Amino acid sequence: MSSTEYIRPTDGGGADRHGGEHAPAHHHAHDHGHAHHAEVEPYAWTDAKRYLWLLGLIPAAGLFLSLPLVAGFNALGWGVAATVSWYLLPFLVYVAVPWGDYKIGVDGENPPDEVIDRLEADPFYRWCTYLYLPFQYGALVLACYLWSSDDLSWLGYEGGLGIAASIGVAWTVAITGGIGINTAHELGHKIAGSEKWLSKVALATTGYGHFFVEHNRGHHARVATPEDPASARFGQSFWAFLPRSVWGSLRSAWSLEKERLGRQGRGPWTLRNDNLNAWLMTVVLYGALIAVFGWQVAPWLIAQAIFGFSLLEVVNYLEHYGLLRQKTSSGRYQRCRPEHSWNSDHLVTNIFLYHLQRHSDHHANPMRRYQVLRSFDEAPQLPSGYAAMMVVAYIPPLWRRVMDKRVLAHYDGDITRANIQPSKRDTILARYATQGSATGGAAVLQREPTATATATDEVIVDTDIATDQTSPTGEYVCPGCGNRYSEAAGLPREGFPPGTPWSAVPDTWTCSDCGVRDKVDFLPVR
Repeated sequence: MSSTEYIRPTDGGGADRHGGEHAPAHHHAHDHGHAHHAEVEPYAWTDAKRYLWLLGLIPAAGLFLSLPLVAGFNALGWGVAATVSWYLLPFLVYVAVPWGDYKIGVDGENPPDEVIDRLEADPFYRWCTYLYLPFQYGALVLACYLWSSDDLSWLGYEGGLGIAASIGVAWTVAITGGIGINTAHELGHKIAGSEKWLSKVALATTGYGHFFVEHNRGHHARVATPEDPASARFGQSFWAFLPRSVWGSLRSAWSLEKERLGRQGRGPWTLRNDNLNAWLMTVVLYGALIAVFGWQVAPWLIAQAIFGFSLLEVVNYLEHYGLLRQKTSSGRYQRCRPEHSWNSDHLVTNIFLYHLQRHSDHHANPMRRYQVLRSFDEAPQLPSGYAAMMVVAYIPPLWRRVMDKRVLAHYDGDITRANIQPSKRDTILARYATQGSATGGAAVLQREPTATATATDEVIVDTDIATDQTSPTGEYVCPGCGNRYSEAAGLPREGFPPGTPWSAVPDTWTCSDCGVRDKVDFLPVR
């Protein structure tokens, strides 16, 4: 394990922000204008998971890990065992990781505030995500070779792969690509253009390039509302959610880019459209693979892409199931809070998904890097890690048995506060009204949700709106991520040329960096 020495002032101040990895033993502090030497003590904190993050490369290398097993079993004449070996990665994801979550349990440790800045700046953690991509692409190339080759004697086959082995290869690279979307998710939230580009590269293998647009600017703005296609509704099965999220997210991504390009005076049919340039990467990739390995790989490429992005969607399904942000006094939805995401702090899945299960902190701070995401006790918790809950989500009766009672408990028995599937609303209200009567009123139906609060509703005051958005400097700052809008510089990519006054920016515009804060949230820089 690696331990980094930080400096903590004994007067309770924060960690030294100016030194290197090993800061000097003392520094100067000023208190009410009187200089004095502050006593400091080394603050050694060990990131126990530092090198465990390298295990996140196992899904990317899954197909390569199968090769020696296949060759070995074929050499022994154990053909069935060799075929089963192509399913090593599915076994790890659907059996071994949930078992690990069960045996090891939750992590329970958050990084101290004193080390967050330096931990986030440590390049080691970025390289853990960057390294996923060459393995991901290598696996897809290897899969195409295996699907198309008529001579795999070096693996002990007489000829090529059979159908069962080919399906195992497809399932494996689909999981690699699906978890690759999570890698793209981590990279796509960052400011650096190189990381945003790598995000699109990671999405190309599954053909899900529009996720780069929709997730950051659509899902994060509308999460836990009926308008968000990627937020599952109470009473909605995963199989009903899947097409709604896939097509709804696609339409949303296209609409968002059409609106952005429209402000520039352009139409959507241009390579400046981030959907089109991301999809083009997939076209080029698949075209090259088909050119090299032949048309026989095309059905397998499509199959692995579909299953790959379905992994993303099943995680989307369980992250916000039934949770709903309420309307505020201004008529917009309240700010996303810890109670609007289902979390899990189970260690093993967290390692493989870059802390994605600490989902509440991610929505509160979408640009924060994975290694510093925190777990909140007040956030609703899933009974197991995401890996196990994916399996539960595939079986609707089991999912309802496990999760519906948790949603109901989360809202203190008031099911009307949940995000309910419209087609089942009357049935759900009737069911839980009956249960409430049978249990002495545990499920009290307090109100029907309305667009505006009534006199009997608890009004949520919108405290985020800046009361005065007049800046003498012509600059305005996002209170969430620190993104600045300068009237002098404008924001040409968003369609606001230099000299565009703040008053000319549409009220519907959201922060171009975090995608969470609205224009009315921005604070004037004085």
